[in-house]
Amino acid sequence: MITFDTAYMITAFATMVVIIDPFAIGPMFLALTPGMTARQRRRIAWRSVFIAGLLLLVFAAFGEAVLGFIGISMPAFRVAGGILLFLTALDMLFDRRTKRREGQAEADDDHDDPSVFPLAIPLIAGPGSIASVILLTGEKPGIEGLVTVMTITFGVLIIMGLTMQASGYLERVLGKVGINVITRLLGMLLAALSVQFVLDGLSAFGFAPGPG
Repeated sequence: MITFDTAYMITAFATMVVIIDPFAIGPMFLALTPGMTARQRRRIAWRSVFIAGLLLLVFAAFGEAVLGFIGISMPAFRVAGGILLFLTALDMLFDRRTKRREGQAEADDDHDDPSVFPLAIPLIAGPGSIASVILLTGEKPGIEGLVTVMTITFGVLIIMGLTMQASGYLERVLGKVGINVITRLLGMLLAALSVQFVLDGLSAFGFAPGPG
């Protein structure tokens, strides 16, 4: 019987919402789909979400095994992943992440279907989200952790799909200022979560006190 840890679920949800950042994709999605009909945009949005979800599922299920095969321990990956997420948080706080994503979008303007690149990879399933699912499933090995993380991840991806469908409306309602405020708040939360990952990794090596 699978029992679910509420605190773990909250941590996983906060991490995936912050790192995937489904609400900031709207302006970039519009830039990648100029002149397309609502039906075309809907098809591209859900295709990109499906591909990204499949990729994240593979890494969540087999990422730790791959790390073990190449000789990387989970504590070491927690420290490295925490540092990576902290750098992502800094990008969000100083608005560098949005500019980088916009640059990736502009670089792919000549492609008719951006669902695989750059939407699914790397805008949705990028280094940060891949590291996050591996770290979170590593925190609670077994079927419980995998089911919890992937259920939450798929939920966040559904929110992203809906956001892309309603991108024009959300951009008008929130505006650039509103999106920037949300991004910076999420960046602060991600910074705290990334430090916790680093501390958990160090505690496994005896360099820091364990969670408690």
